[in-house]
Amino acid sequence: MKVARFYAPGDIRIEDMPEPTAGPGELKLRVRNTSTCGTDLKIFRHGHHHIDPPRVIGHEIAGEVVEVGSEVNGWAAGDRVQVIAAIPCGECPECLRGWMTICPNQLSMGYHFEGGFAEYMIVPANVLKVDGVNRIPDGVSYAEASVAEPLACVLNGQELARVGDGDTVVVVGAGPIGCLHVRLARARGAENVYLVELNRGRLDMAAELVKPEAAICAAEVDPIQAVLDLTGGRGADVVITASAAGKTQEDALKMVARRGRISFFGGLPKDNPIIACDSNLVHYRELTIVGANGSSPDHNKKALELIATGAVPVADLITHHLPLEKVLEAIDVVAGGTAIKVTIEPVAG
Repeated sequence: MKVARFYAPGDIRIEDMPEPTAGPGELKLRVRNTSTCGTDLKIFRHGHHHIDPPRVIGHEIAGEVVEVGSEVNGWAAGDRVQVIAAIPCGECPECLRGWMTICPNQLSMGYHFEGGFAEYMIVPANVLKVDGVNRIPDGVSYAEASVAEPLACVLNGQELARVGDGDTVVVVGAGPIGCLHVRLARARGAENVYLVELNRGRLDMAAELVKPEAAICAAEVDPIQAVLDLTGGRGADVVITASAAGKTQEDALKMVARRGRISFFGGLPKDNPIIACDSNLVHYRELTIVGANGSSPDHNKKALELIATGAVPVADLITHHLPLEKVLEAIDVVAGGTAIKVTIEPVAG
């Protein structure tokens, strides 16, 4: 079978591998869609400390069951499924409290296990153990189902930031994650959603699709002042920083309302993770700052439901469909910021 395998920074190869066979506690999938994300770009450029090359990467996975291990129940050949990316252990104190997103023993598809940039793949027993394989609802395509994983991460972030009815929400970053945040905030009852982005072309492309109440180009105006002007000086109830820039986190402290919530959704570069935080703003304005780290198996199930019901449409966010042989082209498109969501289709149909 054909795979896209990471060997070293700047070195991803399309090559042949033996087609795998499901072990007793595993499923074998024919991969229909594995969508790309900024993490794939970071792996291509810098590698990752959890990846021991060579490794088939790709973690936003949807496919068709073609083989069921002898010890696996509830699944059959032909089932259409979506697979979680982050795999909690299910046994540690955090998991037992229901905090699976911060499991210290977490493993990941495409990192510790072979991922979805392949014609076939194995779903390991670790995934099945935590109920991490989800049936794709009728009417939801494989491509749409592959977007359930990033939407699950967005859902985790908005639950932690308590996005709800009547809120004014600012989303900083107009990539695929930012677009999903805009749509989910609306689905959760936000009254106004403003989208902030440094790149004018990327902002216009995203705003045309998700139609925020205001699209603010941070290269042209002061985004803090723009948000204050839009809110009559009060600031936003929630600010979500869906970008990997410390300045966006610092700006969030200045554009959020009293008792506001700030989600540090995007992680910062490992070599520059420190920001300036005026703790008096947090203290006197009673602000809440929350992190957001991936998603749980339950978030993935809820994300599929949001897609299936139309509460969070995703089909129009998938701007590029490419075959497996064009994984490097897909990564270039992601790097160039000329797409919203790029999906890889290892097996057509």
